[in-house]
Amino acid sequence: MRTMCLLLSILILACSASGDDSLETVFRDTVQPMLRSNCLQCHNGQTMEGDLDLSVDKDLPAVVGNFRRWSVVLERLRAADMPPEDAERHPTDAQRAAVIQWIEQVKSAESKRTAGDPGIVLPHRLSSSQYNYTIRDLTGFDIRPAESFPVDPANEAGFDNSGESLSMSPALLKKYLEAARKVSDHLALTPRGLEFAPHPVITDTDRDKFCVNRIMDFYRDRKTDYAEYFELLWRFRCRVASGELGQDLDADDDQNPSLSQLARERGLSARYCQTLWQLLNDTEDASSVGPIAALRLLFNELPDTLTPESVAVAREDCERVASFVSRLRESLVPDIPNLTSPEVHNGSQPLVLWKNRQFVANRRRYIPGELPSGDFGLDAKSAAAIAMRVGDDTDEATYRKELTRFCDVFPDQFFVSERARVYLDPKDEKKLTGRFLSAGFHSQMGYFRDDKPLYDLMLDEAEQRELDRLWLELDVVTSAPMRQYQGFIWFDRTDSRFMRDRAFDLYRAEDKDCTSAAKVAGLADAYCTKAERAGASEEALEALRFYFSDMSKTFRRIESLRLAAEPRQVEAVVRFAEQAFRRPLSESEAESIRSFYQSMRRKDGLSHEDAVRDSVVGILMSPHFCYRIDLPSGLETETDNTDTKNKDAVQPLSDYALASRLSYFVWSSMPDSTLMNVAKSGRMHEPDIIIEQMRRMLGDDRVKGFVIEFAGNWLDFRRFDQHNGVDRERFPTFTDELRQAMADEPIRFFEDLIARDGSILDFLYARHTFVNRTLSDHYGMTIEDGIADRFASSGKQWIKIQRADDFGRGGLLPMAVFLTNNSPGLRTSPVKRGNWLIKRMLGEQVPAPPATVPELPSDESKLGDLTLRETLERHRQDVACAGCHNRIDSMGLVFEGYGPVGERRSNDLGGRAIDDSAVFPDGSEGRGVNGLRDYIRQERQDDFVDNLCRKLLAFALERTLQLSDESTIETMKQRLAENDYRFSAMLEVIVTSPAFLNKRIRISLNDTVANP
Repeated sequence: MRTMCLLLSILILACSASGDDSLETVFRDTVQPMLRSNCLQCHNGQTMEGDLDLSVDKDLPAVVGNFRRWSVVLERLRAADMPPEDAERHPTDAQRAAVIQWIEQVKSAESKRTAGDPGIVLPHRLSSSQYNYTIRDLTGFDIRPAESFPVDPANEAGFDNSGESLSMSPALLKKYLEAARKVSDHLALTPRGLEFAPHPVITDTDRDKFCVNRIMDFYRDRKTDYAEYFELLWRFRCRVASGELGQDLDADDDQNPSLSQLARERGLSARYCQTLWQLLNDTEDASSVGPIAALRLLFNELPDTLTPESVAVAREDCERVASFVSRLRESLVPDIPNLTSPEVHNGSQPLVLWKNRQFVANRRRYIPGELPSGDFGLDAKSAAAIAMRVGDDTDEATYRKELTRFCDVFPDQFFVSERARVYLDPKDEKKLTGRFLSAGFHSQMGYFRDDKPLYDLMLDEAEQRELDRLWLELDVVTSAPMRQYQGFIWFDRTDSRFMRDRAFDLYRAEDKDCTSAAKVAGLADAYCTKAERAGASEEALEALRFYFSDMSKTFRRIESLRLAAEPRQVEAVVRFAEQAFRRPLSESEAESIRSFYQSMRRKDGLSHEDAVRDSVVGILMSPHFCYRIDLPSGLETETDNTDTKNKDAVQPLSDYALASRLSYFVWSSMPDSTLMNVAKSGRMHEPDIIIEQMRRMLGDDRVKGFVIEFAGNWLDFRRFDQHNGVDRERFPTFTDELRQAMADEPIRFFEDLIARDGSILDFLYARHTFVNRTLSDHYGMTIEDGIADRFASSGKQWIKIQRADDFGRGGLLPMAVFLTNNSPGLRTSPVKRGNWLIKRMLGEQVPAPPATVPELPSDESKLGDLTLRETLERHRQDVACAGCHNRIDSMGLVFEGYGPVGERRSNDLGGRAIDDSAVFPDGSEGRGVNGLRDYIRQERQDDFVDNLCRKLLAFALERTLQLSDESTIETMKQRLAENDYRFSAMLEVIVTSPAFLNKRIRISLNDTVANP
C-alpha cells in the first residue's frame, strides 16, 4: 500500500512539472548519464560496493521510494570523496553540482508535498524493555519477566521499538506466555482485591514473606527513638520562645508551621509529639516528685536558643534524656511467669498465647513492686538533682501514681517485631533473631500481633486502618491461623504427647476438615476435659477454652472474608485489564473477562485463585496488552460491521492512543493515572495540554527508561554492563563495579540535562560529568582533589564534578564507556572510536569495511617499530581504503590520550609516547578532545544537531524516517536555535507535530482491528 501511495504521489509530481527542467527530465538527461559513466561500475547489482546498488532506480518514483540510499549519494557527493581517487573516471564539477542540486530538489519537493504525513506505523509488540517497564508500572514491582527474551532487532535508525523490527514468532510467543505466568505468580488475592509482590506468592512461605514484609515495612517506617522526639520538642520550644512560631500544636500553615507539621516533616508521630509536649508543659500539674517531674527538669535544662552551637549540645543532651527514660522504663517491666498445666507442654500454643496477652496488657501498665533506684544513665549530679527516690517528706502513694502516669506515656515497647520462644529463659533466647512477628512457639509457625502502644499512642486514624488491614490480610492471604492450629495438633501429639490417647484419634493435623466448627468444638471438649482431670487450674482452663473459641471464630471470619472477597477480586481483574490495555474497556470486553473466569471455575474445575491467575495470564497475552496498535478514535474496541468499504486516510489518534504514544516515548512504559485522566477528558490533542504532560513526565523518575532506551541505543552503550572485551589480567582495575559505573555515567549525565532542561550542546562541550567513588578513582580524581570529602559530606553515591576537564573529562566524548566499548581489548582503536563518533554523534553513513581488510595486531605492545598512528597512515595509502579512513581516523586519533579502558595516559602499552594530534577532514589541525571540540564547533555542530533531531524523531515515531518528516526536523532545529538549544525544545515540536498526533491507516470497517 505504501509503495502504491508513493508511486501515485510521484506520478502526480512528475505530471505537474513542465518543460525540460522537470525533475523527471533532469533525471533522464543528466543524472542517469552521470551514474552510468562514473558510478555503476562499482554500485550495481553484482558488485554493490558499500552495499549500494544504484542500478535499480530507473525513474523518479523509484528514486523517491528509495530515497534513503540517495541521501547517502548526496552525502558522498557533497564530501567529494566519491568516486574514489583511484577511479578511472570522475565527473566534472558541473556534473557533480547538477546531481547534487537535483537530489536536493527531489528531497525538497517531496518533503513539502508530503509534509505532516504520519506514515504507517505498523502494529507491533512491546519490545523486551518496554514489556519490563510496563509490567513494573502495572504491578508496582520491577519483576523483569522479559529477561529471557532474545535481543530485539533494531530498525535502520538503530532503535528496537518499531513495527519494522518487532515481529512475533511462535518461539517468542511461548516466551511471552512464560512471562505472563511469571507475572501471575506474583499476584496475591487480598480481601480488597488484587495486589502484587516483588517475589512469587505461590507457596505458604511466599505468602508469609509477602504479608510479613509489608507489616515489617510499616513498623520500620515509624520512628520510636525518644531522642528524636525530645530534640524536635526542644527545637519547637526555642522557635516559640523566639517568637518565630506560635504555640499551635496542630495548625496547617506553611508560614507558621505547627508542631504536628514539623513532626510530619521529620517522619515523627504528630500525635505522640503533642502528647509529650503537653506532658512536659502542663502548667496545671504541680507535681514535683517522680519520673515526669524529673523529665521536665532535664528537658528544661536544654539550651534556651536555637543556634548552630546549641544544636550539637542539645542533640547530645536529648540522647541522655532518652537514655534516662528507657532505662527507668526497663526497670519497671514486671516479670510474667509462665502459665502451666499438668501434662501440658509449657510450649503448647494456648499457654504461650496467654503469656503473650499478658505482655500486651502490661505494655503501658505500672505493677507496684520495689521502687526504682539507681542513676539510670545520668551523672551523679543530675541523678541527685532529679530526686528519683522517695524522700522522707514524699507521699509514696503519690510517687507510685506518677510511675503509673510515666508507664502509660512511655511503654516498655511500642511494638514487638521479633520474638523468640517466650516460655524459655529470655536471656538464652536472645540469639534467636529474625523470627519476625512470631508468636514465640517451638517447632510451630504462628504470628502474634503486639503493637498496641504504637497503635494507641502514635498512629493516626488512617495509619491505624492501614495496620489493621495488613494484619487482617496476613491471616486471609497466608491461612496462618489454620496452619498454626494444625501445628498445635501436631505439637501436642509429638513434643507434648498430651494428645496421645484414643480420645484424640478424630483430631489430626492432616485432616482437611480439622478446622471445621464441629472438629474444633470436639477437640476443645476433649482437651479441656483431660486437662481438668489432670489437675489444671481454673486460669489454665480459661486459657485453653479461650484458645479454641478464639481460633474457631478466626477460622469462620477468614472463610467469610474470602467468600465475600471473590466478587471483588473478579472485578479487580477487570480493572487490571483496563490498566493493562491502557484504555477503558467496552462492556462486552469486561463481560468477556468475567465469562472467562466463570468458565474456568465451572467447566475446568479450577479453584477461585487459579481461575483469577489464569485470567490475568489471559489479559497479559491479549494483543491489547502485548501490542502497540494506537488506533484512531472510535476504533479501540468493536468495529461497525455494516460498512465494508476500505478506508485509507490520515486520522487523529484517539486520546488514549495518544496518551500511550506519549508515555512510550517519554517513559518507554504505559501511561500513569494522571495521563489517563487527561485522555478521559478528551484534551490530549491540545498543544498546551500535551506539552504540559510531557514536561510533567520529564520530571518523573520513569524518564530513566527514555534515557536508557534512547541514549543507550543512539550511543551504543545499551548493553555495556555485559561487556567482556577487556583482558582483566592486563587491566585488573576493570572490575564489574567499574564496568557498571562506566555504563551509568552517560545515564546520569543525560538525566541531569533533562532535569535542568539544559542545552543539547552540553553533550559535546560540557565541562562537567558525574562520578561515583569507583569511577572517580579510575579517572584519577584523587583525595587531594577533595573528591573524597565531597562524597563524605554529601552522603551521595554519585556527585557532579563541575571542572571535570581538569581530569580530561566533561560531556560525552571522553566518557570511559565509549572509549572502552570501542577498543579491541589490548589496544586502542582510532578506527572504531572515530567511526563511533562520526556515525553516532554526527550522523554520517559509513559502509562496512570489505572482508579483505587485514586485521591490526590485537596487542598494542606488539605493534613492532611502528606506532598505531603510523600503521594507519600506511593503511590509508591504499586508495581503496583512503576514502573512508580519511573521514574516520582523525576523529579517533584525538582519543589516543586514553587507553583501552578509557584511562588517561602519556605512553601506549608499548612504551611509546602518545601523539593525539590530528588533521581533520577540512584540513584543520587539532590535538586531543579539545581540538576535536573546536573542529566540531566550527565545522560540524549543525551535523550533530541534525543527527540528534533525526534520531529523537525516529525514536518518538517508532519508525524509520521518511521525506515527509523533513519539515518537522527543520522546525526542531529552528526551535532549538531560538531557545538556547534546550532539550525540551525538540520534544515540544515532536509531540505537537502532525506525525505524532495522527496515524495513516488502511482498514475495512468489518475487520476486527482491535482483535487481531
